[in-house]
Amino acid sequence: MKTVWAVLVCSALLGGGIAWGEAASVKSLPPSVIKTIPECGDKNVDAAATPQIKVTFSKDMMDGSWSWSQISDETFPKTMGKPKYLDDKRTCVIDAKLEPKKTYVIWINSDKFRNFKDEEANSAVPYLLVFQTK
Repeated sequence: MKTVWAVLVCSALLGGGIAWGEAASVKSLPPSVIKTIPECGDKNVDAAATPQIKVTFSKDMMDGSWSWSQISDETFPKTMGKPKYLDDKRTCVIDAKLEPKKTYVIWINSDKFRNFKDEEANSAVPYLLVFQTK
C-alpha cells in the first residue's frame, strides 16, 4: 500500500508525467534544483559580496529557457542583463543587485511559469528560493 501511495503522490506532484507501470528514469523525470547560491533559508547573505544568484539543477538544461518568477516587486531582486547557463549546462546565473536587510523570494519555475526545462523539454519542479541579506 505504501508503494501505491508514493506513486500517486509523486504522480500528482509531477503533473502525471509518468504513466502507471512505466519505469521511472532520470531521463523521463523532471529536473529539480539541487543547489542555490545564496542557499535557501540563509539569513546572513552579504548583499555587497553577492553579485549573482545561481541555481543548479539535477540535469543538463535547455539553454535560453528559464522562469525566474516573483511573488512581488518588493521581494524580487533588481537584475541586470539576461540569465545565462554556465558551461556545465546545469547552473543558471543571473546578475543581481541585492540590498542590505531585505528578504528576497524567487520562484524557480512556478505553477504558472515553467520555462526552466531540461534538454528533453521536461519542466523543472518548481522551487521557492528565500533568503535574507544582513
